[in-house]
Amino acid sequence: MFLQRSAIAVARRGVASPLLRRSLATTVVRRDAVPSTSNQSTKIKTLSEIKTAEDLIGPGAKPGTVPTDLEQATGLERLEILGKMEGVDIFDMRPLDASRKGTLENPIVVRSAGDEQYVGCTGHPADSHVVIWLGLSRERPLERCPECGSVYKMDYVGPADDHHHDHHGDHHGVEEPKTFANFVKPEYW
Repeated sequence: MFLQRSAIAVARRGVASPLLRRSLATTVVRRDAVPSTSNQSTKIKTLSEIKTAEDLIGPGAKPGTVPTDLEQATGLERLEILGKMEGVDIFDMRPLDASRKGTLENPIVVRSAGDEQYVGCTGHPADSHVVIWLGLSRERPLERCPECGSVYKMDYVGPADDHHHDHHGDHHGVEEPKTFANFVKPEYW
């Protein structure tokens, strides 16, 4: 009985493995493939040559190679990479001025290309309180930190008229929530 079980186990392990692990069909197909002759330009455009959104589509990698970030990046990521290659900070990622406390007469200016911008205040001197996120918008460009009192102002640097938003100040019937600042007398500001 024991020998019979052993013989069956040996027979299972000894099943002939296939001689070829993979089919030759894929090798033949790759050998016979004709390299594509596309009209797409493989020259990488510089930042000054970018004029339209189609210019922000990369050429891609050559067949059989792994693409680099520059070859595969599209859209805003590609714009940022091209800017970094020329030494231009596209998104202005410099930290805000933390050497002073913003006041209503002299607020800390935050540049924004969008309708809204979030600012993280850590206090004055820097890191004197936990990060408090403040929301600035085109309708409400000034915001004061409730912890340290520092004032931030949004400087809108985007296009003058934004045609892809057809709200015209309606915000779908939702009113902006009231804050304590709505109830403070103007002479206290």
